[in-house]
Amino acid sequence: MTQYQLFATTPKAMEGILANEISALGGQDIHQKLAGVSFQGDLTLAYQACLWLRTANRVLLLLSSFEVKSQQDLYDGVQRIDWSEHLGTNDSLAVSFSSKNNPAIDNTHFGALRVKDAIVDQMRAKFDSRPNVDTEYPSIRVNVYLHNEIAQLSLDLSGESSHKRGYRDINIAAPLKENLAAAILLRAGWPEIARQGYSLLDPMCGSGTLLIEGALIASDIAPGLQRDYYGFLGWKQHDTALWQNILKEAQQRREVGLVKLPVIVGFDQDRDSVNAALQHIENAGLSGKIHIEKRDIADASAAISWPKGLIACNPPYGERLGDEEQTGMLYREFGEVLKQHFTGWQAAIIIGNPELGFRLGIRSHKPITLFNGALECKLLRFTIEEKSFFEPKTKSQQERIEFINRRAQAGQSDSQAEMFANRLRKNLKKLAKWVKQNQVHCYRLYDADLPEYAVAVDVYQGELTWVNVQEYESPKTIDPIKANQRLAGVMAEIPKALKIPSEQVFLKIRRIQKNTDQYQKQGDSRHFHVVQEGSCKFWVNFEDYLDTGLFLDHRPMRLLIQQQAKGKRFLNLFAYTGSATVHAAIGGAESSITVDMSNTYLDWARRNFHLNDISDDKHQLIRANCTDWLAQQAQAKHKLLFDLIFLDPPTFSNSKKMDEIFDIQKDHISLIRNSVALLAPGGTLYFSTNFRRFKLDKEILSDLIIEDISAAMIPEDFARDAKIHYCWRISR
Repeated sequence: MTQYQLFATTPKAMEGILANEISALGGQDIHQKLAGVSFQGDLTLAYQACLWLRTANRVLLLLSSFEVKSQQDLYDGVQRIDWSEHLGTNDSLAVSFSSKNNPAIDNTHFGALRVKDAIVDQMRAKFDSRPNVDTEYPSIRVNVYLHNEIAQLSLDLSGESSHKRGYRDINIAAPLKENLAAAILLRAGWPEIARQGYSLLDPMCGSGTLLIEGALIASDIAPGLQRDYYGFLGWKQHDTALWQNILKEAQQRREVGLVKLPVIVGFDQDRDSVNAALQHIENAGLSGKIHIEKRDIADASAAISWPKGLIACNPPYGERLGDEEQTGMLYREFGEVLKQHFTGWQAAIIIGNPELGFRLGIRSHKPITLFNGALECKLLRFTIEEKSFFEPKTKSQQERIEFINRRAQAGQSDSQAEMFANRLRKNLKKLAKWVKQNQVHCYRLYDADLPEYAVAVDVYQGELTWVNVQEYESPKTIDPIKANQRLAGVMAEIPKALKIPSEQVFLKIRRIQKNTDQYQKQGDSRHFHVVQEGSCKFWVNFEDYLDTGLFLDHRPMRLLIQQQAKGKRFLNLFAYTGSATVHAAIGGAESSITVDMSNTYLDWARRNFHLNDISDDKHQLIRANCTDWLAQQAQAKHKLLFDLIFLDPPTFSNSKKMDEIFDIQKDHISLIRNSVALLAPGGTLYFSTNFRRFKLDKEILSDLIIEDISAAMIPEDFARDAKIHYCWRISR
């Protein structure tokens, strides 16, 4: 049988796993490349690769490779293939094109058009007729990868990404693609664990991807068995009898494998996620084979009858300072549950922030790098046993603040603190002209300019000048005593440099605390002060909360909203203290709705409205879970429509007021979709996030007009930190 040169693509860092899969199928001359594996095999192997590879994205059959120095070279190279051997004039085709480091053709859309034209022109010249273009389910899909001056021309045998198994509801956003879930399980040794009859448990199972992939592996079910479309089905050289035999063998293996399926269980605290998981399990033909329960992570435990096996989990990611505290609480609680109820089990947990792994309090093996979309993650693998347990260190924030302030007042600070003071004075001088010209009253003066002094210093000017100091967490290599000395030096030098009393300088230490979170009150002084931003006034508080009530980095966004709000209907989601709504109202918004889950912050917003003489009649405050409220409004028969929407969610939340854990990286698609559903014709959505490692999934949102305006939304006083937040302008 003819031997073909094949190439299977896969997410970066999964090449080794994929190479092992190809080898097990009988592939020859296997070579790992970046984000893929090349190999040789006959048509049987090509079909088996499409059906059986769990970690691949696509399987490509190489037709030719040629040099491209001009647009004509591309056209001529494609025409050297006799396309009548691959499709007829009544068939259809689609072209995928990508280019890297080739100046002649750097526009992928243009490249795809040239490839399509070359094929169509050849067929028309030969038969006086041409195939049609079908981007969804073509007879063949042609793939061209142009790297430097070499083009590789292939047939995409998969037709669409192999991670689509056919069981997932397309309306449910997946935080974990199926092939990544399979890679996690393969790396964790699940095939051998399953062969021994041990259990699989996901205590935060979401829509059930890890569990279903675990069941497919354990029961020897081909991941592509339920798919009804492949890229080779309309190919003229397709061998129908061979494919049917391969399918028949896979069906037989499935029937045998399901008989020996071990215990597979999932928990989730969100009822909608549980329902989605059950639906996906049914779609996968696994009803009754996987047990799902609505259960909070704190209540996770194994039944006595379940053999100890593998816990596989994809918990939420969180990185913003305040959000990290909440995420850390969840990880710490999760670690305690594992220690108390799952001793003797293996565990495989994929995390976006490696530091959070320490909050589990269980030592792991060497982490494995994987990618969830564009986001780099670490796979932690460990045995849950007492010798691996340790207690994550925590400190009392208030006790440490009082200790630092006492040291500062007593002059017991770092001997090098003058260096920090000099930088403060230098920054004051540098920003003075900008502050005056732009009438800025609240701004960031210092942001970890010197590595030794890792703090943010914000100045607020009202009837007095106040300073809010936030400490960034020191690396574990820094001696805690030295860190305290430096922080005391900061608190001692700021009043001198700014010539204000020490009582007007406030310190915030953001640390992961058991039984605390970002929104918990830090005090009860009830000391509020009025500050100004442009033509708006705001109440701020420096003592009672981790945040003051006004996020200074969003100043340009608020001013932009004010400039665009005249005569418009404005929606402010995850509104915090309503500052964006104040700007919209002062800018002449016809009406507004401000939504937040916290009574405290809505009361704060109401006080801001009254401070600016904003009418309650036209500007409505709503207490609701923004995610649920948005979903309900988007599905309503008579939708509320808005001309201008501001969507600035937290990075992470596991508030007890919410039915489910919120994670911006996992949930941003549904948030944006539901927000866009409420846009009036010609309306604009501004979406922002402070998650530094956030990746907007533009592929899924490709039908929307998306403009990255992050650079324009970074104010002068935050210029040192271009990743303080990301902003996009989105419209239909």
